[in-house]
Amino acid sequence: MAFDIKNPYLLFLGDAPDQLAAKTANGVKVWRPDWCIGQFRLPGCKADLGLPDVSIEEAAAKGAKTVILGVANRGGKIADSWTVELVKALELGMDIASGLHTRVTQVPALKEAAAKHGRTLFDVRHPTQDFAVASGVKRTGKRLLTVGTDVSVGKMFTTLAIEKEMVARGMNADFRATGQTGIFIAGAGVSIDAVIADFISGSVEWLAPENTADHWDLIEGQGSLLNVSYAGVTMGLIHGAQADALVMCHEVGRPHMRGLPDYPMPEILPTMDLILLHARHVNPDAKFVGVALNTSNVSAEAAAAFKEKTAKETGLPVVNPLIDGVAPIVDVIQKG
Repeated sequence: MAFDIKNPYLLFLGDAPDQLAAKTANGVKVWRPDWCIGQFRLPGCKADLGLPDVSIEEAAAKGAKTVILGVANRGGKIADSWTVELVKALELGMDIASGLHTRVTQVPALKEAAAKHGRTLFDVRHPTQDFAVASGVKRTGKRLLTVGTDVSVGKMFTTLAIEKEMVARGMNADFRATGQTGIFIAGAGVSIDAVIADFISGSVEWLAPENTADHWDLIEGQGSLLNVSYAGVTMGLIHGAQADALVMCHEVGRPHMRGLPDYPMPEILPTMDLILLHARHVNPDAKFVGVALNTSNVSAEAAAAFKEKTAKETGLPVVNPLIDGVAPIVDVIQKG
């Protein structure tokens, strides 16, 4: 599904409680920096993208076309404290695009202001079409799926980095967005976690359909099979993707699964075995081609040691995509 979201963007961080809560805005900033004129933060916001702080009025004066709600909070809610500033943005000629579960089109003040001032409200998380139940029929073409030990460990960043590397090599590859941030970056996609459960796998079949033998659909992963809050969407992605190649993503040094203090972070190798069991149910030839690490919370020495240990355990290239790039992973893909 394509969206006509106009740029440049003002990235709205609201009252994000930490840096990770602003991951949507950060993803847009990293992959589409030329579209971003600044960030808007409410008092108490603890996230900072390193962009200029601008008011709604300043953003309008600088030519911002769309306010991107760049917060990924638990439950995906639009806080009442945001409404006054968002209404002001509509009054000053900007659209609003949201990937939250709460629909901007169902917030009365925003709906009224958008209608009054001829502005558009985008709810990219909510599909506007129906999907079929998955068939499980083998499709032509190739597919890669990123998976993780937990949520927010770098699946989107890794997928985009692989696309960039493959395209630079002249390979036939396309990023397939499955979350709100990816949709803001790609301009199209399906926010998988808003699809009715019975149709998740079918929506992935639709998103990555049959293609030519040399074409790679690079499917952005979501959730984790071992995160009790979001495992359902991960299973739907695994079945619908019928992946030929899988990349495991993990954050080193995370004390417990995000939002689940009673659940320690899973180990990489057992998680890969579990995922491969389900991936081979729909594609017997599925295999892992690499491991992508987020090492931002540990020292360089600890990161190097963890990478070396993981490479020995898995026999695969292990990289931090933002530091090392993903060339070793794409080398494995090209070798087949």
